[in-house]
Amino acid sequence: MAVIDVSGLGSFIRDQRDQAQMSLRQLAKAAEVSNPYLSQVERGLRKPSAEILSRIAQGLRISAESLYVQAGILSDRAGDEIVTTAIASDQTLTQRQRTTLLQIYAAFQAENSSNSETNVETQVQEDPQTKPDENVQGKTQ
Repeated sequence: MAVIDVSGLGSFIRDQRDQAQMSLRQLAKAAEVSNPYLSQVERGLRKPSAEILSRIAQGLRISAESLYVQAGILSDRAGDEIVTTAIASDQTLTQRQRTTLLQIYAAFQAENSSNSETNVETQVQEDPQTKPDENVQGKTQ
């Protein structure tokens, strides 16, 4: 299960709210959460779910992915924002299921990134232009 850094997340949300020139009440209304709850999130006293983060992001008009990254739910390069937002806001799933799907999606993205880096390294090692000595030997034999 992802560990959410609620203090850093709360500061990030407050900074985004300040940049958007929104009051706490305005954001709470836009995100459909109570003023006290949002205040507690901003002060690092509450750990919001991915669904609440999605609603806060929508209220702030920022990507939900940026909040997921701040919350530690996703790594920086976690894939398509549309996919992560859709998973996080799917009401047919439980919160635990949504979080698990987001983690699995991030793991697949990391695996694919790792595999593509390995493939590039292998291609460079096997490229005849990078091994002129072996190439010359092969032609003379």
